[in-house]
Amino acid sequence: MPTAQAVDPSPMLQGLGLFSRPYLRAEKNGAVVIDIHVIPNAARTQADGLHDGALRVRLHAPPVDGKANLALIAWLADCLDVAKSQIELARGQTSKRKQLRVSAQASGNANWAALSEASSD
Repeated sequence: MPTAQAVDPSPMLQGLGLFSRPYLRAEKNGAVVIDIHVIPNAARTQADGLHDGALRVRLHAPPVDGKANLALIAWLADCLDVAKSQIELARGQTSKRKQLRVSAQASGNANWAALSEASSD
């Protein structure tokens, strides 16, 4: 059974000018870590600029029983056009400051430009 090869997103992120975004970091294995500051209980889910070097995301979901974390993963997967299973919460289970990791397999095909556009609205 052939295995999926990891695609190094670094050249792609550089080509899109996304390494200038302080909230994106490429890991050696090809995965990408996104620093996010979450504001739960918002009127709607959307990116809302930057907060202390992290992407500020307003979430409609409440911060109860992990609902905000699930909503954040779903929103990011939709924004990047990748499967939710390719995104994991690396840090910040109960904090407003979170780090999400997009797998190396998905990062090569992710729509990073959409995330950049969402953060500049």
